[in-house]
Amino acid sequence: MQFCVLGPLEVVDQNRPVVLRGTKQRATLGFLLLRANRVVPVSQLLNALWGVDEAPTTARKILQNAVYGIRGLLSPRAASLQPDTFAQTGPALLTQPAGYMMRVTPEHVDVHQFHRRVAQGREQRAQGAPEQAAVLLREALGLWRGPALADLVEAGIDWPELAALEKTRLDVMEDYFDAQLACARHYEVLPELETMVQAEPLRERSCGQLMLALYRCGRQADALNAYTRLRAQLVENLGLEPARELQALQQAILIQDISLSPGVGGPLPDRTGDGSPRDAAYGIVRTEATAAAATPPPPDDAPARFPDAARRRVGILSVSTRLTPAPGGGVRENLDDLLDGTTLMVREQIERFGGKVTASIGSVCLALFGLEDPAEEDVSRAVLAALSVRDILDVATDAGRLTTRAAVTVGDVLLRQGDPGDAPTVVGAALDESHALLSEVPGGEVWVRDEVRRATASTISYRKLEDAPHLWRVTGRREFAAGRTDGAGARQTCELDVLSGLVRRTWLRSVPHLVTVLGEAESGRSQLLEDFRRWTAHQSDAVLFLTGRTPSAPDDDPLQAQAEMLAAYCGIRPGEDGTSVLEHRVRSLFASERTADRLVSRLAPLVSSTSRPAGPDSGDDRLAGTLHAWRTFFQEVARRRPVVLAVDDLHRACGHVLEAVEACAGSPVPCQLFVVAAAGPELLLRRPSWGGGKHHVTTVTLDLLESVGTGHLGKVLDSSAGS
Repeated sequence: MQFCVLGPLEVVDQNRPVVLRGTKQRATLGFLLLRANRVVPVSQLLNALWGVDEAPTTARKILQNAVYGIRGLLSPRAASLQPDTFAQTGPALLTQPAGYMMRVTPEHVDVHQFHRRVAQGREQRAQGAPEQAAVLLREALGLWRGPALADLVEAGIDWPELAALEKTRLDVMEDYFDAQLACARHYEVLPELETMVQAEPLRERSCGQLMLALYRCGRQADALNAYTRLRAQLVENLGLEPARELQALQQAILIQDISLSPGVGGPLPDRTGDGSPRDAAYGIVRTEATAAAATPPPPDDAPARFPDAARRRVGILSVSTRLTPAPGGGVRENLDDLLDGTTLMVREQIERFGGKVTASIGSVCLALFGLEDPAEEDVSRAVLAALSVRDILDVATDAGRLTTRAAVTVGDVLLRQGDPGDAPTVVGAALDESHALLSEVPGGEVWVRDEVRRATASTISYRKLEDAPHLWRVTGRREFAAGRTDGAGARQTCELDVLSGLVRRTWLRSVPHLVTVLGEAESGRSQLLEDFRRWTAHQSDAVLFLTGRTPSAPDDDPLQAQAEMLAAYCGIRPGEDGTSVLEHRVRSLFASERTADRLVSRLAPLVSSTSRPAGPDSGDDRLAGTLHAWRTFFQEVARRRPVVLAVDDLHRACGHVLEAVEACAGSPVPCQLFVVAAAGPELLLRRPSWGGGKHHVTTVTLDLLESVGTGHLGKVLDSSAGS
């Protein structure tokens, strides 16, 4: 028979609940279980059931009836036996001089199991085994099903023993957080710590743990705000300043003390600000617990605990840069500026490949790929970003040698949106695992787990680590081969280098660029576009490459190329009415409802099977409005990821289309939009000033394939004066 008091009172016999009748019977059993195997005086029982000096004249008779009923529940034969003839095995309610005693095997009472696991967990923590301590402490907290004897509390019972149990639970939760922080699981415990501190705002130890977890998650301002809120509460309610230990932690956060990093100084600094040893008991102010801050539930139910949380599977990139000082000193004066510059470069490269930096502490950055629009290529983009960061920052400076190490993993995280305008909160054990892998990576290398390697093997090359069967070292990108192998192919490889150099500049500077490839139909201009598409696909899966061909018949839709690109981006098949899909895409990009409505109305004809423009006779205003909306739409897309728009046979386009394509390079909005248009020489006959005098516009001319020699590069006319 099992007795459960850590929650509503329950008695379970052979996996079946035993029915308890009446508040007095339940209260009598609950009070005796709190003092199992000890004699409880009758007077103490009467005070517990009715309060001091409030027991009625029939109180002893009511207590005796309750005892009799409990004995009947404990044994089917109890009602026919005298109290002192009970068998000496199994639970029994015994009459003792001056009172009663509940005899029960301690392991059959959950509160005893709780105290035993807590003692074991604290012993493991004292012996320097935080992993084992965290497991034992979570098991102990998992025994709680709510406030102790919650059903009796609802009936008005208010015993000091229950308040003491609740306070013990809070202490154990703080021990559990301490063990988790020592295991560098700050992301995993952050939601529970926030809930705990919100419910118990005067507990200094849990506030310090929250400050440390927030700091390690890259939220230094939030960590300092937590200290400010606690200090205001203490001063206003108690007239006290925070403990010296907490003040020392605040100062350590302000100066970004290295001892706060996981695995360096433990979960909290070992010493206070004046150098004296830190007190092991971090909390000073202790208050009663509430059910809301009770047991940390199992990790899998996090969305239930946080209704606004969304689970996402993302690519996780952890990057660390290190400076090896050059001989001669003088490094300290410029170290902060140098590290600040490297952090900006890391962020720039990560955002270039579509990632989002969610935390940055000192020289360590954590970035996620796939938060906004999860896709299969997110992991590839994370690896490519790691390679790009490593290649750029592997340099020697006057201050010393910079080296970078990175780790890429994949896993589930919880994304919680805060107030409008606030950055989202991302938590999850997968973030801690990525940070742990980073600590094993040597300088100048990028490591991934086997799951990442399998997902990216087509674009990234790896070498298996001999002493770690599930880890792989990234050796580089897989080589790209152009489509042609003859002399003309070599010549177009040179021109491909021109395109690749220009698009890299667009990606790096977020400045739109237009390249026009001029040549006869036999010059290989279409093949050059195809080779360029294949090249971009091997650079990064983050690049969105969309193609469209201008119609050859004069009666065809003049916006055919633009419609093909828009449909490809939205995933709309030929003949399918994609208005609803388009509307969803537009509203996900533009927060303004008015702007979104205007764009949807302008772009809908391009993806609708019934309302497409019929031909060149369509109204000029309608064509111009649709093209302006099309350009605005893709400029906004290019603010979020690199976009390449490839238009073939542009010389056949109407005047409105030519103006729209040429205007793409003049966008005032910083974005990674690269437009490459293949056209015949007729384009210059129609528009002699095409691209002339405009910034960020380049023209490449191709000779006929038969008349060129190997290695010849067509004449490049770069009219970009300052690009």
